[in-house]
Amino acid sequence: MGVRNTIIRTGLETLYFSGAHMLMRPFVGGVGAILMLHHVRPPRRDRFQPNRLLEITPRFLERVIRHLRRSGVDLVSLDEMHRRMSERDFRRRFACITFDDGYRDNKEWAYPILKAAQVPFAIYVPTSFPDRLGQLWWVALEEIIARNDRIVLLMDGEERRIDCEGAGAKQDVFDSLYRWLRARPTEEEILHFVRDLAARYGVDMAAYCENLCMSWREIGEIASDPLVTIGAHTVNHVMLAKVPEATARSEMAMSRSVIEAALGFRPDHLSYPVGDKTSAAAREFKIAAELGFKTAVTTRPGVLFPEHRDHFMCLPRISLNGEHQQLRYVRVLLSGAATAVWNRFRRVDAA
Repeated sequence: MGVRNTIIRTGLETLYFSGAHMLMRPFVGGVGAILMLHHVRPPRRDRFQPNRLLEITPRFLERVIRHLRRSGVDLVSLDEMHRRMSERDFRRRFACITFDDGYRDNKEWAYPILKAAQVPFAIYVPTSFPDRLGQLWWVALEEIIARNDRIVLLMDGEERRIDCEGAGAKQDVFDSLYRWLRARPTEEEILHFVRDLAARYGVDMAAYCENLCMSWREIGEIASDPLVTIGAHTVNHVMLAKVPEATARSEMAMSRSVIEAALGFRPDHLSYPVGDKTSAAAREFKIAAELGFKTAVTTRPGVLFPEHRDHFMCLPRISLNGEHQQLRYVRVLLSGAATAVWNRFRRVDAA
């Protein structure tokens, strides 16, 4: 487990076992929360799983749903969340369940669980994924490192030979390269670097959309259920803050148009890809509002407060992180205590 995950887990454990989360909840718990998920699938046995934070098990999803229901939390759709926030209907706490990227396991594993429990949920779809044109570079990077004990690459104009034998070394290399890639000033630099590595080491990037992501037919099947909301997630899953304004606007607008053409309805809700401050900020929030979305979600951590009624284009979410699949962590996160500390007790972060 990486240093960052260790710090997060220690903080969650401290808040839980000290009881501080319960003392803080009346002051920082807000009125509801939007939960963020990606994959739901059975656990893998591989020791090297750098993207494991993006997946939870079906059993954990079932436990979270039961916990929320027992706690008296209403599980609602994005439209109902928007109504409650707009009308200040805060008589009962609520939570929305959202999935990013449109992975096939959402339909195979998550949907039956949510359907059986009659839980509404949303899936944000980057349209290049069902079009089989998407580039899941973070998955390709994992595969390249997993297959090789040494890789040669060009970083900052210098050729480097990096040893990555063993799960620990592979994790360190992945973390280092991921941080370096995320710091690149443009999206194209990231894609060029990973495409070059993939070609060099025989990894087929094009195969990931086919293998991991739902087709338009599969999305259409699940979208026919009233429990399901399909949202926009750009066309190419780009970090919008790293592209010119015209491109960012086109990515948001075109994704909605493509979904309308493919499925017959126009999505009202948006998720910013990656969604942290380096990927979506004030410029993107303004564009989303101008395009007429009802809500837009980030990956900035936080619960919802009444003040978010005036900031629907930059809603925070609570991540159900695959590295922290314990109900006690869910209790701490939904109490608002951990995210309040993270956000230095600011209720709304709209910058």
